[in-house]
Amino acid sequence: MGKRIEDYALIGDCETGALVGRDGSMDWLCWPRFDSGAVFAALLGKPDNGFWSVTAKDTKAHISRRYLDHSPILETQFQTASGVVSLTDFMPFRSQGSSHLVRLIRGHRGRVTMRTEFAIRFDYGSIVPWVTRQADYSLRAVAGPDMAILRTDIVMKPKGRKHRAEFVVRADEIVTFVLSYGPSYRDAPEAINPEEALQATLAAWENWAKQGVRCGKYSGAVMRSLVTLKTLTYLPTGGIVAAPTTSLPETPGGQRNWDYRYCWLRDATFTLLAFMNSGFLHEADAWRQWLRRAVAGDPAQVQIMYGLLGKRRLDEWEVPWLAGYEGAQPVRIGNAAATQLQLDIYGEVLDALFQGSMNGLSTEHAAWDVQRKMLEHLEAVWQEPDEGIWEVRGGRRHFTHSKVMTWVAFDRAIKAVEKLGFKGPIRRWRKIRAQIHKDVCDNGYNAKLGSFVQSYGATELDASALLISLVGFLPPSDPRVRSTVEAIERHLMVDGLVRRYDPRRTKDGLKTPEGAFLACSFWLADNLILLGRREEAKRLFEHLLSLRNDVGLLAEEYDTSLGRMTGNFPQAFSHVALINTAHNLEKQEKPAEQRSGKRTQSSRRKTKTTKSVS
Repeated sequence: MGKRIEDYALIGDCETGALVGRDGSMDWLCWPRFDSGAVFAALLGKPDNGFWSVTAKDTKAHISRRYLDHSPILETQFQTASGVVSLTDFMPFRSQGSSHLVRLIRGHRGRVTMRTEFAIRFDYGSIVPWVTRQADYSLRAVAGPDMAILRTDIVMKPKGRKHRAEFVVRADEIVTFVLSYGPSYRDAPEAINPEEALQATLAAWENWAKQGVRCGKYSGAVMRSLVTLKTLTYLPTGGIVAAPTTSLPETPGGQRNWDYRYCWLRDATFTLLAFMNSGFLHEADAWRQWLRRAVAGDPAQVQIMYGLLGKRRLDEWEVPWLAGYEGAQPVRIGNAAATQLQLDIYGEVLDALFQGSMNGLSTEHAAWDVQRKMLEHLEAVWQEPDEGIWEVRGGRRHFTHSKVMTWVAFDRAIKAVEKLGFKGPIRRWRKIRAQIHKDVCDNGYNAKLGSFVQSYGATELDASALLISLVGFLPPSDPRVRSTVEAIERHLMVDGLVRRYDPRRTKDGLKTPEGAFLACSFWLADNLILLGRREEAKRLFEHLLSLRNDVGLLAEEYDTSLGRMTGNFPQAFSHVALINTAHNLEKQEKPAEQRSGKRTQSSRRKTKTTKSVS
C-alpha cells in the first residue's frame, strides 16, 4: 500500500511547497511556484513521474519526525541498530529570484547506511530532462525552459532514468544535498551554504512567530496552523493558496479531484480574522491587498477564485499520463469552477474589507468606489440562481447560503457608512437588506424540518447554514438557528463529524460519497459555543485536533469509515477554521461574535506594524 495523505508533511519557502513522506520520499513539488508544473509528481502517478527519496537502507529503521520550532523545517530521524541520523528538509527564502531545496543528513550516534534515489521530471512528470554531470560532480537537468542543479559531495550514479547513491553517515558527520531551480536560458543559480541557510531560515521563522499572541491551552495548535497558512502564502502578492496540491481525491478512488493551488474569495474573511486575531496584521493586510487587486474591474466579472498573481484564466484540463492518487481519476489541472456564478463572494469581499478596517487595518477610502460598484451590480442580480458555495456542477439554484451572503454585502456596506464615515445610499441599501432577509426566511427555512435548507424549496440540509449566526444574519438565540443546528447534528453528522451535505440527495453532478468536511465541523463547534454548549464544543474541537497528523496538519476532509484524511493537503480552510474556533473557545473577544457585528468599534486594536517573515 502506498502512503496515506496524512503520511506527508509540507515544507516551503512562501512561493511553493513540497510534500515529504514519512519515509523521506519527496513525492510532490511544483516549481518555481505553487501553480507551476510539478517536477516531482509521484504523488499522483508512479515513481517515474518524479520523486526524490533519502532514507535509511535498513527497512526496519524506526522513523520519527517533527517540525523545528515555529517553522516548516522538517526533521526526520532514522534510528537503526547501528546508529541514529536525522534528515532536515527545508526551502530557504529566495534571494535574487533563486529557489533552493536543501536536504541535510546529520549523524548523531554510531553509523547509518543511507540511500538516495533521484528522478526529476518536468511538466507534471511527463518530461524526462537531459541530465549531465558537471565538473564539481553536480547534476544538471535541462528540458526546454526548465533547469535544476543538484549539488552534493555524494557521487550519484545513473541507473535507468534515475540517479542513485548509497553512503554511510557517522556520528557528527554532515552530508548535504541542494537542489536549485532556474530558467535554462540563464546561468545556473549560485551555490549556497546549506548549514548557514538552515540557521538563517530558522531564525527568520522564529522572528516571525514572535509577533503572535497566545491562545491559551491551544497556542501550540494555533501556531502550527498559522505557520501552515504562512507557508501557503505566495509572498510576492500576499495571495494564499487553498492547498499546494491538485487532485487528491475527496473520495478514495473517486472523481472528486480538484486543483486547489489557487486563491478562493470565500475564505477571505475567516482568513483575515485568523491572522488579525493572532497578531499578524502584516499577513492580514497583504491578503486584503491581494483581494482588492484581484476583484478590481467590472463587478460583473468578479470570480470566485484567482491565481497567485490575480490571474483569471484557470482553464481546466485533464492529465492523461498520471494514474491519480491510488487510482483516483481524472487528475485535473486548472479549475473550471472559476467561471461559476457564486453570489456569496460579494458578501465575502465586502465583509473582509469591512472587518479589516474595524479591526486594526487602515481604512481605505480608495477601495470604497469599487465596493459601491459591486453593490450596484449585486442589487441587480441577487435574485438570480447561482452555483453555491460548494461549486456543485449540477446546475444553478437559489442557494440559501448565497442569499445570506448577499445580505451580508449590504449589511457591511451599511455599517461602513455608519461606523467608518463612507458615503452611500444607505436608505436604499437598508431596504434591500430587509428584502433579502425576508426572502431567505420565507424561502430558505423549512418549518417541517425545523431547519434552513440547501436551496429554496428543497428538503436537503447543508452545513453552510451553520454560518447564518456566524455572519450575523440571525442571532444564536433565534429558535430557527437553534433548530437548524440540531437538525444538522441529527442528519449530517457521521461518527462525530459534519458532512457538507448528503451527496446522495444533492444534484452535484458526481454521485459519489465524500468524507466529513473538517471546516464544517469547526463551524458546528463555533455554533455550540454561541448556544452556550461550551463543553460539547470543546469535546468536538479536541476531537478535531486529534485528527491532525503527527506534525499537526489537516486535509480538507476526513473519511471516518476508513479512519484517514481525504482531499487536498494541507488545506488552508481547515487550518483557518481551527484557528478561529480556538479563539472562540479561549478568548473573550470571539471571532464568531466579531464577524457578526457584536464587537464594537471601541474595542478595535490600534494598528501596529508587523514584519514579513523574509
